Amino acid sequence: MTSASKAPARIPVGATDDGERVADDRDVLRRLRTETAAEHQAVEDTLDLLSPGLTRGRLVDVLTRLHGFWLAAEAGLDAWARNEPAEADRVGWAGRRRSHLFAGDLTALGAPAGSTPRAGLPAVPDTDTALGRLYVLEGSSLGGVFIDRHLTTLPRLAGAGRLTAFSPYGERTGAMWHAFRTATRARVAAGGDADRLVGSARQTFGALARWCGAAPPVDERRPSPASNEAPA
Repeated sequence: MTSASKAPARIPVGATDDGERVADDRDVLRRLRTETAAEHQAVEDTLDLLSPGLTRGRLVDVLTRLHGFWLAAEAGLDAWARNEPAEADRVGWAGRRRSHLFAGDLTALGAPAGSTPRAGLPAVPDTDTALGRLYVLEGSSLGGVFIDRHLTTLPRLAGAGRLTAFSPYGERTGAMWHAFRTATRARVAAGGDADRLVGSARQTFGALARWCGAAPPVDERRPSPASNEAPA
């Protein structure tokens, strides 16, 4: 949810490879990185989790939003996994669920108990769509390392203990990302639909940005010529 460029990297070399080092514009990880950049930036700017002025209340609000998004995102992926168990096993879906970690962090921060509103997300009908959604969820664990480190420097969060949702894999972050990008590239190499995969990632990032309160992109805020016409 935040880019690695905002803090010195301590993740193992290669862990953050999301296509940045690949010269081929057709590489699916490179496409994912470049074609979701605007939506990714909107999420980062809206959450602003690296702010030195981040308060406990603000963090609870953010975690509540993210919990609701992960619950919805995981529900769609669970349905896909039931229909495509071999594909889900190939990407290690069972070990990538994180909604319970957001719930645990909220409890640690003393958030009031209650039902969490869920984001509205489309179904996940196939593996290409699933991998696109997972790109957003899994990619957040890379930036989450820096968020996690930043939170430990804030005195106002002292006493909450170490939170777990932002950096769920700890020392295994690099290995988990490597496994995901390997499975994604293998899917495309075996005939998967890269356009569908990238489209799913953009849709997921866009939904996350809207759920977190980001303003729509400039081109979406401009009225279309038709909007100035009187209704028939």
